[in-house]
Amino acid sequence: MDTLNLPAFGHKIKQVEGKPYIFDELRRKYVRLSPEEWVRQHIVHLLMSHYAYPKALIRTEGGLTLNLTQKRTDVVVFDREGKPFLLVECKAPHVPLTQAVFDQIARYNHVHRAPYLIVTNGLTHYCCCVDHETAAITFLDDFPAFDRAL
Repeated sequence: MDTLNLPAFGHKIKQVEGKPYIFDELRRKYVRLSPEEWVRQHIVHLLMSHYAYPKALIRTEGGLTLNLTQKRTDVVVFDREGKPFLLVECKAPHVPLTQAVFDQIARYNHVHRAPYLIVTNGLTHYCCCVDHETAAITFLDDFPAFDRAL
C-alpha cells in the first residue's frame, strides 16, 4: 500500500484467498484492504491516538438515506450525547480532492448536521467547521481534538 501523509500504526494484515485484509479495530474484524480502506484505517487511528477520540464514539461505513438512496459515510464521530460531531470522507491516494468530493460530504452532512468535516485522500487533508445557522464554512489548520472540541 502507498505511504500516506498520516502517522503509521501497528496494523494487522492477512491474506484470504490471495487478497489482503486489514483488521478494523472498530468493527472488530478483518475487512478487505483497498486503497480507500487503507486511508480510512489510518485516519481512524489518527483520531484515536493523536486527537483522543474514544473508540466507542467512532463508526465506520455507517449507512444513511439521502433522497431515497442508501449511502455510506466513511467515518462518523459522535459527541457524548450521540449526535454526529465529525464526518470524514476518505478517498484513495490517487483520487484528487475535487469540488465533487466536497459536494459529496456536504450532501451527507445535510442529513447528519455535524459541525466538523474532514476530507482526505491520505496525502492531503482538509478540515472545516460548519455553522449550520449561517451556512458559514471555516477551514481549519488542524483537526479538532476531542477534549477541546466537546
